[in-house]
Amino acid sequence: MEVVQIAAFGIVSVVLLVLLRQQRPELAIQLALVAGVGIFAMVVPKLFLILEVLSDLADQAGIAPAYANSVLKIVGIAYIADFGGQICRDAGENAIASRVELAGKVIILLLALPIIRGILDLINSLLR
Repeated sequence: MEVVQIAAFGIVSVVLLVLLRQQRPELAIQLALVAGVGIFAMVVPKLFLILEVLSDLADQAGIAPAYANSVLKIVGIAYIADFGGQICRDAGENAIASRVELAGKVIILLLALPIIRGILDLINSLLR
């Protein structure tokens, strides 16, 4: 029941944030950051298990390691960019949040280019 622990941690953090935001708004942002990092830290061990299973599945399917690694990096970047954007939004900086998310999308597209090229090469070889 780890999800119950994570949810409880989140709820307690939110209650503290609401109370703290009234008295010391500058500390509320720091608490929000610490709470977000704490929740992320609780989830990291599960992420490693997921990565291990996905790597095994890619090996069994005969997917080139470069492609599998790129997909895993893309997923990681998506989560990190979203996390960074949400922290910026919590601090009231919507413009910066949008730029963080845009940067994540650009980096994802950059990492996806070799996969797109591989798919196009495969299509070309099938059509010949």
